[in-house]
Amino acid sequence: MNRAYEAWAARWRVPLGFALGIAYLIVAQPTVQTLIPGVGLALFGLALRAFAAGSLQKDAVLATGGPYRYSRNPLYLGSFLMGLGFAVAGRSWLLGASFLVFFCAVYWPVMRREESFLRSKFGAVYDAYARRVPLFLPWLPQGPRPAEGFRWAQYRANREYEAAIGFLAGLLFLLVKMQLR
Repeated sequence: MNRAYEAWAARWRVPLGFALGIAYLIVAQPTVQTLIPGVGLALFGLALRAFAAGSLQKDAVLATGGPYRYSRNPLYLGSFLMGLGFAVAGRSWLLGASFLVFFCAVYWPVMRREESFLRSKFGAVYDAYARRVPLFLPWLPQGPRPAEGFRWAQYRANREYEAAIGFLAGLLFLLVKMQLR
């Protein structure tokens, strides 16, 4: 993949995500029938992100335990599930399709860029890990179970509580919008 595009995607993923979020505020039309399964899926994504953040010491140690035993990118997988869940909750095919295009166009190159960084930092250790664990969609783990696991202090250090706040804000918005219709 083009390194310039990977850099662009890494830089613009958050602002573009906010733009998609603004569109969501306008287009979402939640109902009880879409809110329950959508929020359930988003909550599962949030829990996966929390587990991953509590198992990750960014740029210090190669994370291979916890959810990193099943996917090399459980934080992004959790974000994907949250976005998909909120698209379902918001009852809009346009939002769902836009989110899928956004995720593929922005996060796929970001994952590849981070993979290159980790390969340069951890070398053969990363290569062996990458052979065992898929890039995104989880699979059954191979090899011994790593000793490291979830720690609340690491969750806080990675500021993952910000995703929980965003989830709660999104849920509150959907509930208010549903009541106002």
